[in-house]
This record gives sequence, structure tokens and C-alpha cells, in this order.
Amino acid sequence: MAAGWALDLFRGKRTRAHGDIEIAIPAASFPEVRRRFPGYVFDAVGSGRIWEGAPAEALAAVHQTWLRDPATGNYLLDVFREPHDGDTWICRRDDRIRFPYSEIIHRTRDGIPYLAPELVLLFKAKHARRKDQADFEATVPHMTAAQRETLTELLTRVHPGHPWVSAA
Repeated sequence: MAAGWALDLFRGKRTRAHGDIEIAIPAASFPEVRRRFPGYVFDAVGSGRIWEGAPAEALAAVHQTWLRDPATGNYLLDVFREPHDGDTWICRRDDRIRFPYSEIIHRTRDGIPYLAPELVLLFKAKHARRKDQADFEATVPHMTAAQRETLTELLTRVHPGHPWVSAA
């Protein structure tokens, strides 16, 4: 799980309404995800554009893919196809930032995997919409000192001068 749901899983409770379900996967795993949803359509999304059916050139150009029910046209799942090198995640905003998946994928008591909160907040910082600010404020108090330090370092590198740097 990624984005807002990942933060709710980290905090152990649902804190707000979510418009969709977002997951992050290594880009090379996308064909497997695609096979698991026969009868549905994946559309590539980026730069204000939607490529229906996610043709290869669109998949190469953007990282986000939406799963669509062709009968209703409703989007059901948002899939982030993340850069990686084997078992190492690579940040799409700064490829010098790399972590082993074993360090950034946490699990709930029930075994549900979710992205580390410091990485979720790093991505939310780009736009810092009202819901992102609320997620930041609700999450930081639950983070360990090491997680807050990592968030500060990442924000300083990717979004220098961001107001969350001093608040993390």
C-alpha cells in the first residue's frame, strides 16, 4: 500500500476518506499485476494525460497506472511502477536515493505491506495539498526519531526549503 492508506496502516487506524487505493510495485512486477486483473484495463497516467490501454511508450514515459473497469469506466486501483535495481528501490525524484525493499516495506500485524511513512510523506510534500498537510501533521508524532531524521534528510535533498523540513 502507498500514499494515504499506507499512513493509515502505519498509524493503525483509518483517519480520513480515501478516493482510491494506491499501491507501489517494482516496475518489473507490473506484468504480473496486469495478469492478475483479466478483464480490466490499465491506463497510463502522467503530465495531465491518460493513455488508454497503457501502450508500451506510455509505460516508459510515466510511472502511474490506473486500473479501470471497462464496463463502468470507474477506476479501481492506482499502481505506481517504481524504479528499482533488483531488491533495491530507487527514488524516481532523485535516483541517488536508494533503499533495500526490506527496509522500506513495513507490515501490519495482519501482514498487509505498506510503504514507510517517511517515503510516503516525501512524495506528498511535492504538492502538499490540504489532505497531505493533515497526513503530515497526523503522522509525524507517531514516527521514530530515526524516521523523522530520514524524512528531514530526504526533504532537504528533494524539496529544499520545504516547510516540513523544520517541522519533521
